[in-house]
Amino acid sequence: MPQTLVRCIAKLMLFGFVSTHFVVLGAREVAAHELVPTIVDMAVTEGDEITLDMRVNIEAFLSGIDLDAVADTDEADGSDDYDRLRALDVAGLLARLPELVDAWNAVPLAEAGTPLTFTVRSARTEPAEDFELPRISLVQLVATLPRDATAITVNWPGGGGPMVLRQQGVEEPYTGYLSGGESSPPIGFDGGGAQSPGEAFMSYIPVGFDHILPRGLDHILFVLGLFFLSTRWRPLLWQVTAFTLAHTVTLALGALGWVSLPGSIVEPLIAASIVYVAVENIFHQGLSRWRPAIIFGFGLLHGLGFASVLGEFGLPDNQFIPALVGFNVGVELGQLTVIALAALLLLLSARLARRMSLDPTEQPATTYPVVFRSVSIPASLIIALIGAYWSVERVFF
Repeated sequence: MPQTLVRCIAKLMLFGFVSTHFVVLGAREVAAHELVPTIVDMAVTEGDEITLDMRVNIEAFLSGIDLDAVADTDEADGSDDYDRLRALDVAGLLARLPELVDAWNAVPLAEAGTPLTFTVRSARTEPAEDFELPRISLVQLVATLPRDATAITVNWPGGGGPMVLRQQGVEEPYTGYLSGGESSPPIGFDGGGAQSPGEAFMSYIPVGFDHILPRGLDHILFVLGLFFLSTRWRPLLWQVTAFTLAHTVTLALGALGWVSLPGSIVEPLIAASIVYVAVENIFHQGLSRWRPAIIFGFGLLHGLGFASVLGEFGLPDNQFIPALVGFNVGVELGQLTVIALAALLLLLSARLARRMSLDPTEQPATTYPVVFRSVSIPASLIIALIGAYWSVERVFF
């Protein structure tokens, strides 16, 4: 096969890789308004009232962005409206809150035999010094329950993105993960609606997967750095195994609260780990003796990053282990999906190169390594540059 043809096809593939990641990088650099899940703590109080204590990004809802479809407000049609709302002072933003509550009541947000009408009891907004970061508001909604009501169903509106619903003040409380347009099962006011181990396990798999695809760009680049070391699967298996074992350990320890490091330390080190694996790919074409041990060390850091995500969602106390395992399984599925997509893209490129070759007898076993070698070093260089940028950004900005 003409080597020029293979290199041409490989460069086209690399152009797609570079374009995609620089577009994402640019979005993070210019206006990184990453979305966060809404967290709702629900409790029944004396006087037949129900309260919903919400951690919510008000601007994202008021702008009309479909939070089910995007992971960052800059990707949405309503991004300009979001930016204008984000620029409001706290008083101006909270003045818009009643119209959001009216929209939720129209769904209705909750039913207890009949639709409930919520009003705002209190609201405050946490300060966010960086305009590029989401601004979280703490809102308490209250509604009066019918006298004969014994259970409530929460309806999360379509386009609302992920929501974690946690029942408070009862034994065996319900904890659930709802996507936009989903409803909770009837939740008894006296408790008893806790998830079974199987339900907790299954409900946290998409939470872990979502943290890798599409939200975990830093973890995606790290896994691609592992992939671009060698065409052989055995080195990749050693690396993925070391990484999985390590981040499983610190994920569990972090979720239990036994190990904790501030994000200001963990996040720059994660970026530095991306740089290391990518740079080593450039100078080594096989698995070195020390690389699995180093990958294990980096996996410990990434596990702390995963644990910080669970800190946002919380884990049900009564099903802590199944939920933690489910989250970890979701993370692994996300990582394997990244590797599978990268391998598929290379295989398709090798097949295209073979079809365009003047030698129709060329075998895939010889074409794939040529394409891989043509892409791995430039791709690793791009990954290293992005990681280096994040290292500097996370330390100094």
